[in-house]
Amino acid sequence: MPVPEEMTRDELIELVGEQGARITALSEQIAVRDRQITVMATQMAELAEVNETLGERLAKLEHVLSRNSKNSSSAPSKDDGPGRTPPPAKAKRGGASKRKGKQPGTPGANLAWTDSPGDHKDRFPRGVCECGTDLAGARDLGVVDRYQQHEIPPVSVKITQYDQHAVRCGCGRVHTAARPEGARPGPVGYGPNLQAFAVYLMVVHFIPVHRCVELLASLTGAAPSVGFAHGMLTRAAGVLTEVDTRIRTLITLAYAVCCDETPLRVGPRTPKPGKKKAEKYLLVACTELFTHYLLGDRDLATFKAFVIQDLAGSVIVHDRYQNYDSAELGELTHQLCCAHLGRDLDGAGEVYPDAHWPTQIAGALRGLIHEANLARATGRDAIEQTIKDELIKRFRDGVRVGLSDTTGHGNRPGERKARLLLEVLRDREPDVLRFAHDLKIPPTSNQAERDLRPAKVQQNISGRLTSEKRTKDRYRIRGYLSTASKHGRNMIEALREAIRGHPWMPPDPTPT
Repeated sequence: MPVPEEMTRDELIELVGEQGARITALSEQIAVRDRQITVMATQMAELAEVNETLGERLAKLEHVLSRNSKNSSSAPSKDDGPGRTPPPAKAKRGGASKRKGKQPGTPGANLAWTDSPGDHKDRFPRGVCECGTDLAGARDLGVVDRYQQHEIPPVSVKITQYDQHAVRCGCGRVHTAARPEGARPGPVGYGPNLQAFAVYLMVVHFIPVHRCVELLASLTGAAPSVGFAHGMLTRAAGVLTEVDTRIRTLITLAYAVCCDETPLRVGPRTPKPGKKKAEKYLLVACTELFTHYLLGDRDLATFKAFVIQDLAGSVIVHDRYQNYDSAELGELTHQLCCAHLGRDLDGAGEVYPDAHWPTQIAGALRGLIHEANLARATGRDAIEQTIKDELIKRFRDGVRVGLSDTTGHGNRPGERKARLLLEVLRDREPDVLRFAHDLKIPPTSNQAERDLRPAKVQQNISGRLTSEKRTKDRYRIRGYLSTASKHGRNMIEALREAIRGHPWMPPDPTPT
């Protein structure tokens, strides 16, 4: 191409036109690129926002999956759920691994020899000697070996006919013999032993009613119907109304009462309007001697119908569920369960792995519990004051440090729960440490959790219970048997007494 100085005017005009067209084309390309860059920037911003949202959801999911029975209120039965992080193995005491079986120093158990056997049998050799002589005529040389065998007789249903006679007194009055205790209306029925066995299998060992009938048929030869076995729940519960009322009353007189609640799958599978799940809640109020259940909902109306409203003179030990603090239940004295607090502190330690305060607070609580147990075991009525003051100081210092460490954090999963926990430990210190000042108060609601555990076992074995009314019957019987067992009574015998019409009654509390 010639230089501009050598080009004619027309050639210059043509060149300027071509360059203008090129500039216009390049400008359009730049504008397209700018639009593409803008779109890409918008897409990148949207992707960054989505990525942030997904990151938050992933963090929440990981936090939920990391919850187990050691760092939250999750049930131990859920620890092995898909994707869940199991709790860490317990540290070995002294660093040594524990061998299987009985541990050194623990009490043993054996089938002991008795000097008063129920039967005695002599055994002699039978047959023929090598010489051909019958051993029946051999000379007795005395006992050279002894063996005692503990055995039960074969169980078989025995049919007894009772003929109730009428007699006429000399005065003219007629008297008719009563039927045997536990007899039902009609010409034929099962006796109190078999009735008690059926209720015992269903209520204590959670055997489903069809399997209960099969088991009775296999062991006794009796063939009760499913309807009979299921109906025994109502019959047994019916004779326990007065006992249940007495147990409830005795619980209201207790110095400290442990309470807890758990969901229970009962009734239709379709949730009621306004409910997310088709389930009820089983509440328990208990002491070392008494157990009382109520089937209802996890709402304030159920709590008001339960024994809690009558515990104004007791200390109520619970897991911080909000209904326990409702003003509608009256002025209650609380002891917050330190086992739940300890699990929440373990969870806070996972949220703040570099912080020392979760370990310090939990250690102080465990130390106070240990000292309270030690004081009770040695007959003292209080923890040694200097030790108690030191542990309480460690507790308070840990709470203060935790509160200062959690004022400016973001919204990571678990941070808000840890902050609320610290505020509870600060604002409700008397309710947290009440057990340390009064040894008659248990530091945990473990007794209530133990009394609720059978409900979880039953759900794992039988699944959903179809009848809400039969379930209420089950837990009236269960409360009676649990209370009887806590008083050293045999459960089967307590059931027999109830079915015969003479249920065992818990005694009056011993004055303190």
